[in-house]
Amino acid sequence: MARIAGIDLPLNKRIDIALTYIFGIGPTRAKKILDAANVPGEVRVKDLTEDQTRRIRQIIQEEGRVEGDLRKNIQMDIKRLIEIGCYRGIRHRSGLPVRGQRTHTNARTKKGPRVAVAGKKKVRK
Repeated sequence: MARIAGIDLPLNKRIDIALTYIFGIGPTRAKKILDAANVPGEVRVKDLTEDQTRRIRQIIQEEGRVEGDLRKNIQMDIKRLIEIGCYRGIRHRSGLPVRGQRTHTNARTKKGPRVAVAGKKKVRK
């Protein structure tokens, strides 16, 4: 079981796909990490040597934030926006979309399920 950045990588996946299980590493960054570590992307996690695993782990550690550190920084950024009271902070506080999407008909994921208004009836024609 390969454990990198506190995450157990699935054994039967290719290493380029398995690295994307780590928060903060997507397909592009995974490819760059593997190129820097001289590890082919088509190798399965279970077939990695200890040396290859060590090189991948070292490059991820040098490159920067992943998993807990990245999550903490994102939460701190959101908290800062809320504290300074900017538009984006107000949208975060209200639980509404932050990046300019329409909210009249959509945004159900962010706003949650519809809440029925008491006393409101449908008008029949």
